[in-house]
Amino acid sequence: MKNPTELAKLQIQERIRAAFTAAIADGLLPQEEPASFIIEIPADRSHGDYSTNAAMANARVFHTSPVKIAQALLSKMDLNGTYFEKAETAGPGFINFTLGSAYYSDIIRMVHEEGKDFGKSDFGKGQRVLVEFVSANPTGPMHVGNARGGAIGDCLAETLIWAGFETEREFYINDAGNQIEKFALSLDLRYRQLFEDGIEMPEDSYHGQDIIDHAKNFAAIYGDEYMKKSDEERKKALTEYALPLNIEGLKRDLLKYRITYDTWFKESTLHKDGSVQKIIEKLKQSGYTYEQDGALWFKATEFGCEKDFVLVRSNGIPTYIVPDIVYHYNKLAIRKFDRAIDVLGADHHGYVPRLKAALAAIGLDPNRLEVVLMQMVRLVNKDGEIIKASKRSGKAITLVTLLDEVPIDAARFFFNQREPNSHCDFNIDLAVEQSAQNPVYYCQYAHARICSILKKSEHIDLDTICASDCLDKLTAPEERELIRYIGTLPDEIISAAKALDPSMITRYAYTLASLFHKFYNACRCNTEEDKLRFARLSLCQTVKTVMENILALLKIDAPESM
Repeated sequence: MKNPTELAKLQIQERIRAAFTAAIADGLLPQEEPASFIIEIPADRSHGDYSTNAAMANARVFHTSPVKIAQALLSKMDLNGTYFEKAETAGPGFINFTLGSAYYSDIIRMVHEEGKDFGKSDFGKGQRVLVEFVSANPTGPMHVGNARGGAIGDCLAETLIWAGFETEREFYINDAGNQIEKFALSLDLRYRQLFEDGIEMPEDSYHGQDIIDHAKNFAAIYGDEYMKKSDEERKKALTEYALPLNIEGLKRDLLKYRITYDTWFKESTLHKDGSVQKIIEKLKQSGYTYEQDGALWFKATEFGCEKDFVLVRSNGIPTYIVPDIVYHYNKLAIRKFDRAIDVLGADHHGYVPRLKAALAAIGLDPNRLEVVLMQMVRLVNKDGEIIKASKRSGKAITLVTLLDEVPIDAARFFFNQREPNSHCDFNIDLAVEQSAQNPVYYCQYAHARICSILKKSEHIDLDTICASDCLDKLTAPEERELIRYIGTLPDEIISAAKALDPSMITRYAYTLASLFHKFYNACRCNTEEDKLRFARLSLCQTVKTVMENILALLKIDAPESM
């Protein structure tokens, strides 16, 4: 069935236009073409469920006061066959519409009919979107910033899918460049320390336990065999041993976090197939490069950037941004995604315009690249004190140790509670608390409570109830407020997809839980009146379906008991 919320707006538009035509035909308004108008939901629902400025928007057109235009329109307004039971003027000429019981009944019918698909739409029209997120260096474990990026990126990708976009997830493996050279050097030094004295680790090398473990495990297999090899052979062998293990570790840790990717894209492939050199030549041919002090520069200032930047150093080695330009060219021009969305740390705010400028120079629309900048994360306790070490291990908290400390459901929900561009204080104590103060517990408890209600009640046949007039009994303010909110889910998902902000989905889940608890406390489900009891149990089943859908989108469990 057609979405009642969309249909309601359409009905207002049709009835307003018909009323204009009738009022003009009867001489109540001059012979003029009416101007466009808006329809919105008023902040105060006591003024009606929908409101339009049609009368005020046409005051100049008809050279008549908005109040008189509104009265003329109402005199010709026919609401028969619509969701609305009345329309009336308010204030300086607003026309307010109040929904009738058919609207609320149809919301429940729609949820019952669509089931697990309720909330989905074809808004995106199958546009191909690639969401790249986390993309942590494969040289060590993921930190809590990656944990937030993972939750945001994964939920954003799922939101886009629900909004009708053909969406893929991608992890970009930085397996080339300076960090890999440093990784190789660190492994080499740790390996040599096992067989030689006096080998020191430079301050800027990797000092983590994982490097030590890799070196020891490599030695357990090959002994001192590689001490006889050249430095380059030894580094290469150590890297080829350790890097795949790290990448598998990233995959394993992210899978634990309920994240799976369609593609793990290696930066090294862009170097091996000549793509990097091809883009450098393409940039040269664009006319937006110049040489200075032996280096190749890009004219970024011609694209609005604060300063130009180096593409290729005087030693012939490309700077870090060149492979990134190649990678995004690959996304948009080679693989032909309509849009590329990156979830990056806020420290990339200066990097983004440079990358977009380079893409524009090689003939791509820079607006096809969209970047979600994510602010930093602080782990805090209930007293607001910053936590840096795991309670269990005493080590610095990484993604894995965080998931050992708090439930995965809480981690995914908490990291998506606020807009990506806002700072995130992750309260570890609250995340493990089983109370209404814990927002994810609050949402899950609402679902569990409904399961308990339905389990204790007689079986209800929703097909029969939806075909009857039972649902017309849902007239209490708490019932109608809850149903109206349920009806907004498809639009809310579309809004989250437009804004690239999945925190809107967690907020929806929390508000839905709040409205359900409010309804439950105000309206007795097990009432003796059959029709009302059936209607309220149907509403409970509806909320259960919607909560399951939202939590499924967020990849959070919907427990039946707690």
